[in-house]
Amino acid sequence: MARTSTALLLLLFFTSTLLADNNRQVLLEFEDSKSVRSWRAINDGVMGGRSVGRYRWTNNKMLEFYGRLSLENNGGFASIRLPSGDIKLQKGDVLLLQLKGDGRTYNMNLYAQRNLGGFSYRQSFKTVPDKLIEVQLPVDKFVATWRGRVFPRQKLAPQDVAGLGFLLGDKKEGEFRLLLKSISVQRVTAN
Repeated sequence: MARTSTALLLLLFFTSTLLADNNRQVLLEFEDSKSVRSWRAINDGVMGGRSVGRYRWTNNKMLEFYGRLSLENNGGFASIRLPSGDIKLQKGDVLLLQLKGDGRTYNMNLYAQRNLGGFSYRQSFKTVPDKLIEVQLPVDKFVATWRGRVFPRQKLAPQDVAGLGFLLGDKKEGEFRLLLKSISVQRVTAN
């Protein structure tokens, strides 16, 4: 009886693992330098700040977002953004980020307008210094923001997402570094 129960538990575990992998779709990987060409850096210099945020492709096949956050001149944010119409999210999806950070807290932003204007829908995540981790961000948990203010009644329509980005604005001056290996989506399964 115990042997049958153990075998059944193992079968259930492997089946659920296979189903989870089948529902996982890679949105972005950084296989070569061409994969980062469409990204753009937007920093607090647009409002007179002094932060510097840049991005580049690394030989380890990652997108590196790096720079120095400054609080001078009422500054305090650095970001990178990718306009894209190929995201096609659905209600209930979970974004999966494989990344290596520096211990700081970053934000992932989703944008519903092609020009990446208007509201950004934001969710924070904490990194672990120099350790590759997977971060799970449920699409339904992104919160609307505009110029640092939160608008809780404004809801994201996942199918309208036209771009994404990453932002550091933790009010801590200094160097920063975030390495992104991949961005995937875990699809919700129909019951």
